[in-house]
Amino acid sequence: MMPVRDHLAHLIAAEGPLSIAEFMRTALTAQGLGYYMRGEPFGAAGDFVTAPEISQIFGELIGLWCVATWEALGAPSQISLIELGPGRGTMMSDALRAAGVRPAFLEAAQVTLVEISPVLRERQREALKGARVGGLAWAGGFDDALPADRALILVANEFFDALPVRQYVATDRGWRERLVEFASDGAFAFALSPDPVPQELIPRAVEDAAPGAVFEFAASRNALATRVAECLVRNRGAALVIDYGFSGPAVGDTLQALKAHDFVPVLDDPGHADLTTHVDFDALATGFAEGGAEVYGPLEQSVFLQRLGARERLEALASRATAKRREALEAGFARLTEPAQMGSLFKTLVAASPGLLPPGFAQHERR
Repeated sequence: MMPVRDHLAHLIAAEGPLSIAEFMRTALTAQGLGYYMRGEPFGAAGDFVTAPEISQIFGELIGLWCVATWEALGAPSQISLIELGPGRGTMMSDALRAAGVRPAFLEAAQVTLVEISPVLRERQREALKGARVGGLAWAGGFDDALPADRALILVANEFFDALPVRQYVATDRGWRERLVEFASDGAFAFALSPDPVPQELIPRAVEDAAPGAVFEFAASRNALATRVAECLVRNRGAALVIDYGFSGPAVGDTLQALKAHDFVPVLDDPGHADLTTHVDFDALATGFAEGGAEVYGPLEQSVFLQRLGARERLEALASRATAKRREALEAGFARLTEPAQMGSLFKTLVAASPGLLPPGFAQHERR
């Protein structure tokens, strides 16, 4: 089977330069070739570490948030609990352990993990072996996991940042789409489309940006948010999104590649480096609102976790830990909550069915 690099080169030779979205989609998810399809990117031996791998507190608080949301929905006898992009299953494992404070919730929970990677599905099965829930299943996409008539709780940690985006560049001739071509020296290179970008795709707030400015448009993120919201409105429930990003519209090239815990040039090694962009939470909120959901936030991750009792949980764990374990717990807590680390860049957004106030948010924080 050819490497994803060769596959991309063949695509460009056959079809011409690719959009950034198509380059990302192929590099990350091409069947049998893409970055997420080949191996396990998480942890010290991988390319990056996510919040659930940093501290058990993160997943435990998400589990308690799910329980509180279920109670706010009237504690239905069955509820769909869906996680998008569950990694190695660490967050769901920690969440379900903490949710054991309410056995009735575990009995009600019909858990579906939305995962495309065969390798990661196996890791998730290992992590959730013996989970005492109402049901446990896997799906290749949210549409495959859609519950017919059950209330829904959905969680997505560092999922939306990996969905493909298009990039538009301001030039003296107006906005042009950034593309990827295969250069004569055998390397991938950026190019600009000769065709103008439709005016309606560029928000007024950025339309007069200086030449060279980049605007990112994530149609797949917004469309998924709308589909989730429609399900929330139809069946009731809430969706919790945690990711790194900003509130736009704004210009800025946020496309980045991460390999072995370090940033690398984004076009150098497709299929062997993670490709992501920062999430525009304002655009994502609009996607949820277009589906009819009420939207809360975004809140900084630090604020959200503290409201859920992160400090109290740290103190409870530290009180019965060894000195070495206590030091690790405190370091993990700092990494999750300190503004200079993940506390400010990472944010939380909740979409909820009308009339449902999600835990961790105040009524005045509804958009």
